[in-house]
Amino acid sequence: MCFGLVWFENLLILIIIICGVVALLRLLVSFVLPRLGIGAEILSFIVRAITIVIWVIICCALVYFVFSLIGCMLSGGVGLPRLRP
Repeated sequence: MCFGLVWFENLLILIIIICGVVALLRLLVSFVLPRLGIGAEILSFIVRAITIVIWVIICCALVYFVFSLIGCMLSGGVGLPRLRP
């Protein structure tokens, strides 16, 4: 098995997704256990969950972009798309 850039990219994305799922589960547990009152807690829970999901998407996109740039640099070219065929 070759440990190339694609392998490391997939590994980092998997780690980011696992961290996001763990953070969401911790948030869910801290929300469900008290269950004393309903009100601002629900809104706070939803906002924190959306924030976690947004950061997971941003981190995955950043990892993809960085590894694309590294791949372009190692191949010796600049991977800019052509505007006209």
